[in-house]
Amino acid sequence: QVQLVESGGGLVQAGGSLRLSCAASGRTFNIYHMAWFRQAPGKEREFVARVHWGTGDTAYTDSVQARFAISRDNAKNTVYLQMNSLKVEDTAVYYCAARADGVTTYDYWGQGTQVTVSS
Repeated sequence: QVQLVESGGGLVQAGGSLRLSCAASGRTFNIYHMAWFRQAPGKEREFVARVHWGTGDTAYTDSVQARFAISRDNAKNTVYLQMNSLKVEDTAVYYCAARADGVTTYDYWGQGTQVTVSS
């Protein structure tokens, strides 16, 4: 089992920045990918970004490319999402997720942290 705890959400004006953190505990040695997803009111949960736990390789959804940066600190078992040039449409609950090695789904999820961007 892997436990995930997010922090760093809040209220920010459009154009501003926030950094989300996700601390992992438990069987972290088995993590393959860590990712951020988000869910806006009335919409389905969507993928935002992911990082390979070992190599650090990253991937992003098109709408956040060049504005958001995902990174990980293996020593702290923590993944970050630096969000810059925030837009009103980035408003959502952001969830951290972990995918174990040998598994194709994200089976471990945090409780979510609210990000609200005002105009």
